[in-house]
Amino acid sequence: MSASPIETKDQPPSGSVKTVDWQDFRDHLATADQEGRRMWIFARQPKGRYYTARKWVSYLLLAIMFVGPFVRINGNPLLLVNVVERKFSVLGQMFWPQDGAVLALSLLLFLTGIAVFTAAFGRLWCGWTCPQTVLMEMVFRRIEYWIEGDVPRQRALRAAPWSASKIAKKVTKHGIFLALSFLIGNTLLAYIIGSDALFKIITDNPAKHLVGLAFMTIFTLIFYGIFALFREQACTFICPYGRLQSTLIDENSIVVAYDHKRGEKRDHLHRREPFDQRHARGAGDCIDCRQCVSVCPTGIDIRNGTQMECVHCTACIDACDSVMDKVGRPRGLIRYASLDGIEKGERRLRVTPRILGYCTVLLALGGILAAVLLTRSDVDATLLRAPGSLFQQSPDGKISNLYILKLVNKTVHDLPVELKLENLDGKLTVMGGNPTVPAQQLTQGSVLLELAPDKLTASTMDVVVGVYSQGRLLDRVKTGFVGPRNDASSP
Repeated sequence: MSASPIETKDQPPSGSVKTVDWQDFRDHLATADQEGRRMWIFARQPKGRYYTARKWVSYLLLAIMFVGPFVRINGNPLLLVNVVERKFSVLGQMFWPQDGAVLALSLLLFLTGIAVFTAAFGRLWCGWTCPQTVLMEMVFRRIEYWIEGDVPRQRALRAAPWSASKIAKKVTKHGIFLALSFLIGNTLLAYIIGSDALFKIITDNPAKHLVGLAFMTIFTLIFYGIFALFREQACTFICPYGRLQSTLIDENSIVVAYDHKRGEKRDHLHRREPFDQRHARGAGDCIDCRQCVSVCPTGIDIRNGTQMECVHCTACIDACDSVMDKVGRPRGLIRYASLDGIEKGERRLRVTPRILGYCTVLLALGGILAAVLLTRSDVDATLLRAPGSLFQQSPDGKISNLYILKLVNKTVHDLPVELKLENLDGKLTVMGGNPTVPAQQLTQGSVLLELAPDKLTASTMDVVVGVYSQGRLLDRVKTGFVGPRNDASSP
């Protein structure tokens, strides 16, 4: 039997009013002792087909993550979430605060997609593509294995007195962790402010970029704390997804599951005992080797059933399959399966009305988002009356209003813009002439609108202004026009 993956200490009962059964996983956290202190997880390095597949997936995701800020599509970043300047880029397409409907629909689509995916496949996202899992298991923990060795050596090093060798290993490990955290933190910052701004902070006089340097330091320390110290607790205590899964998955969801019908009753493997005799005396295929527990990065026993801490990393599947191969039993004692599928012996995803309902909502949101994107204007125009200004009457009797014009160019090309009054006969003048809006920039100006008195049917009227570029209508904007009160026509 291999050692448990967490440090255990013999402690007296806590003396609380409620008696805690420390043999029941439901009564306590897997990573806390009887006094509530954290127990450090020593997870063995997995080996197997799923771990190999996860490594290749992680290589792809890590390449995308670190290269993403520097990839340009039509001159725009692959992904940019610039909350400072309030502009965003997704696959090279720029979005602005005026695209609030697009951003809201995208968020709803993403959340609904998570619901659909979780209802069908559990926390597959967590185990295979979540940045926390990918970086922790495929980068930081593998570096830890390389420097300190596998679990027995890590335990021995932790228990050993401080020596030159121990100090060298700890300093090397944490030094590499800190350097990686600095790299990850800067990559995140590049997604927020852009790679050009990040490069300027790095190469320019530091005194000119104190705020940027402060964020670089903060991000570095946060990531170092997460991957060097906090680790699995980020998934257990901070991430809400693990708690949401209990409301999203059901007995038909595909999860990492232990086949209790085949595995129970657990019993150690007796030398030279055929499995026919083992089954005849009521023992199952599980030989209680606890290899599935020893590789778990969150310290749980998957044989107890689906648990909030399980991130579906498949390490237990690889460990169990390896043991089954050695004892001559079929693989799949722990496998991807639904709870209902294990009870009925089925090996397929059942499409339930619940999943169909989620998919219907997902398709509807996708259709609405596609329609919004297809009808999205290249220019967003805002025309508002100048604050504090009143209407003016010229010597020839015409009534004029002054407006503030804001134009946002969402394209990657400069756009010459012309404004025309659409619903009334009048004169529209752009101060300084018709503007050319630079690519992905905001332009502001003043507009004077003049109407003849006989065109005023009320003291306040709606006017519609069309925004054109080279004869092509880009946008229409509605605003108000204020004139003198006409008592004869007023009710």
